[in-house]
Amino acid sequence: MGQQAGDSFAVAILGFIVTGVGLPLLAVIAIAMTGRDVQHLAGRVHPKFGILFAIIAYLSIGPFMGIPRVANVSFEMGMRPFLPEPLQPNGWVLLAYTLAFFVLVYWLCLNPSKLVARIGKILTPLLLLSIAALFISAMMSPLGEAQPAVQEYATSPGVKGFMEGYLTLDAIAALAFGIIVVNAIRDQGVQDKRAITKSAVQAAVIAGVGLSLVYAALGWLGVTSVTEFGYAKNGGQLLTQIVQKLFGQSGLLLLAVIVTLACLTTCIGLVSACSQYFSTLFRRLSYNQVAFLTCVAGLLVANLGLNTILSVSVPVLLVIYPVAIVLLLMSLGHRLFGGRPSVYGGALIGTVLISLFDGLKEAKVPVEQVTEWLKHHLPLYEQGIGWVIPAIAGGIIGWLIGWVIGAIRNRGRAGSQASQYKD
Repeated sequence: MGQQAGDSFAVAILGFIVTGVGLPLLAVIAIAMTGRDVQHLAGRVHPKFGILFAIIAYLSIGPFMGIPRVANVSFEMGMRPFLPEPLQPNGWVLLAYTLAFFVLVYWLCLNPSKLVARIGKILTPLLLLSIAALFISAMMSPLGEAQPAVQEYATSPGVKGFMEGYLTLDAIAALAFGIIVVNAIRDQGVQDKRAITKSAVQAAVIAGVGLSLVYAALGWLGVTSVTEFGYAKNGGQLLTQIVQKLFGQSGLLLLAVIVTLACLTTCIGLVSACSQYFSTLFRRLSYNQVAFLTCVAGLLVANLGLNTILSVSVPVLLVIYPVAIVLLLMSLGHRLFGGRPSVYGGALIGTVLISLFDGLKEAKVPVEQVTEWLKHHLPLYEQGIGWVIPAIAGGIIGWLIGWVIGAIRNRGRAGSQASQYKD
């Protein structure tokens, strides 16, 4: 993003932070306010929708996108820079690496220990310090100057940054993992609902500030790197080149170790979370069986390569991310409309009707007639957020339907009570 946004980076990163940082914060707060998991939150629409959305969320952060992407980043930064030239494009190397990676992940998922937690506590500060060192070094010895923005960043940097924030998967991940934050606060002896929400908000804000600084620092490295390296295929390769340029082979080796271990612990967390959820949902499958299936699926998808995974992820995320955004905002305003399921349903139907065509268009499915009509008749569609107006309209229609149904029911109850009194 930093490379492509160039001299429009400031606007682009603000848009990116809205979806890459702001939405995850809202997700944690929404989960804290309910004190329940993502299935319960989405179940406010309908219990079956709650299950469906939870399944989509866990599959997204799990074997279909999140897990294989983590494995690929580990390969791109932990292994590929040290391979001899003949082995660089070799698919068998990626297969061998990811096979070993997932065997280790599966074994650690079956044998949980304090080792993973301890490694995580060490790795987080090390990773943050590494990024800080990179940023400071690049500030002192800039790699180059910002170039003019390219592609969509040249015309709508803020909106393009907003859309790129979808690729973090963080809002969906926060919905799935928000309950872990709530339970961690409860484990500290806090039981009052307001106190739990307050603590969750404080933790989320601190995490959000730190995450924003990390994204801004990494993005700025990209801004200054174009003249030195040209436009990279993905961020993993670019970060490797920057580290090697600034710190040499020793710095590259240190970052490779840190990132590989960080990816390993992250993957263990994702596999464990998915396995716990699906083994609870489908009771015929044990935790061990689901963990094995998750690792196998992650292995297969990982071998498509990081660039392919990212390109396939975009159409899917264009459909489900707006749904997650609307669900979050509706949850935060739950009391304003009495929590009527019809309001949730109306807003989400309006959202899906538009976001579905956005996803199909990105997947190169021929829907030009529909998208051209939407471009000329639907406000904000050309900017990539055409689902906003239909979501609002759907919510209003849902509120009216809920109000009418409620009035009919109340009249029926009043008539029944009058009849009993007469008798």
